[in-house]
Amino acid sequence: IDRRKEVWTERQEERKRLREEKIVRGVNLDSTRLQEETGRREEELAEPEGEQERRREPEDLAGLTEDLERSRRPEDIYEEIKRSAAEGVKEIMLLGQNVNSYDGGIRFPELLKNIDGITKGSGIERIRFMTSHPKDLSDELIDVMAGGESICRQFHLPMQSGSDAILKRMNRHYDKHAFMEKADKLKSAMPDISLSTDIIVGFPGETERDFEDTLDVVRYVRFDAAYTFIYSKRNGTPAASYTDQVDEALVKDRFDRLLELQNGIAHENLSRLTGTTGRVLFESISEYDDSLITGKLDSGVTVHAKGDISMIGEIHDVRLLECRGFYYIGEVIE
Repeated sequence: IDRRKEVWTERQEERKRLREEKIVRGVNLDSTRLQEETGRREEELAEPEGEQERRREPEDLAGLTEDLERSRRPEDIYEEIKRSAAEGVKEIMLLGQNVNSYDGGIRFPELLKNIDGITKGSGIERIRFMTSHPKDLSDELIDVMAGGESICRQFHLPMQSGSDAILKRMNRHYDKHAFMEKADKLKSAMPDISLSTDIIVGFPGETERDFEDTLDVVRYVRFDAAYTFIYSKRNGTPAASYTDQVDEALVKDRFDRLLELQNGIAHENLSRLTGTTGRVLFESISEYDDSLITGKLDSGVTVHAKGDISMIGEIHDVRLLECRGFYYIGEVIE
């Protein structure tokens, strides 16, 4: 019994060490002060079901960026990326409250293009970023992504709702048609792109027609993944003062219908990869089976395959054998 406990401890320590090697590293685009102020405000808003409130109520964080230096200098970002490459990092994730609001003297598409050039031959194999507000998604950014060598074909496009009336209440500054047009442009430029989104169910005033508009967009875009949330009332926010709160039982019913639709679409999308070969960046030993290593495709899909610790941090061609819900079991091609 004691030896089994020792082995378990050793394995946990090994997994911790691998995580600390930072195969994947986040690089913040926002200034340190903006990060601190935003983080402090979000902590004040946090509660068990508070995430959907923060996502849904952008005005809760409005004004935080006033009188603040919003963005880091490009040169500082480039230097951090070069240091990360020297330390063996294989993938970087550019992070920002809204990456398209980057204002460090150049626009985000130009910054992304420069980073793609800097990482060439550096050892960094992949570049991702989040989050991008739909209203700010430009043709220039789509072109940079489509032409990039290391930029992953994955895009998170937070919808929140498919109803024009609800989007207006949420202060989102785009409508259903504009959102679907953005998704069309991304897919036209990059047919292999993986799209994910955020969806809120039960925002005050949501009617059955409003909810059906959301389902319409889900069917049209066919997201590979969706982070779905039930609205939770929070005192002190504008939405909390609305008198047309939606009945809890009705919201639960709509939420279940949304999940059923989206999960079916996601499984159909993912199942199409069965039998194909993809390049997987292995990041860790599987938490559930020590004989498996875990990594991700360029699209962000998780893959488990037989392997050993020496393969962590490497990219390998993997044949995708079996789709299990939202991940794959694969076989490394020697």
